[in-house]
Amino acid sequence: MRALTAAVHERRGIVGVVSGGFHEILDDVAPALGVDRWRANRLEVVAGSLSGRVDGDIVDGVAKASSLQEWAAELGVTPRATIAIGDGANDLQMMAVAGLGLAFNAKPAVREAASLVIGPQDLSEVIALLP
Repeated sequence: MRALTAAVHERRGIVGVVSGGFHEILDDVAPALGVDRWRANRLEVVAGSLSGRVDGDIVDGVAKASSLQEWAAELGVTPRATIAIGDGANDLQMMAVAGLGLAFNAKPAVREAASLVIGPQDLSEVIALLP
């Protein structure tokens, strides 16, 4: 992942991650990997303890697609100039609005819908696709 983010940055690009996981993990991991923007679910904390509930809207397929479109608009980039990488069904809407939808270590339905399929698990293979 670090090689891919470095290659995107060398080409003056921005790396964003939209995850169905949690900010409490991604807030530490994303900066270390060179990620510029990220969005994930937040765990609710009540009286200093996790409640077992999500705080705010759940990051689903719609949120992933909206995030890609929102970030592209903020950066003055057409969605056609974006790349979305996904592995599960909740990534399909995001991949559909991106200029290039890549299946990475993906489930069969995602591989079928993707523009390209990448495997084995080596995100550095995306570098050759960058302009």
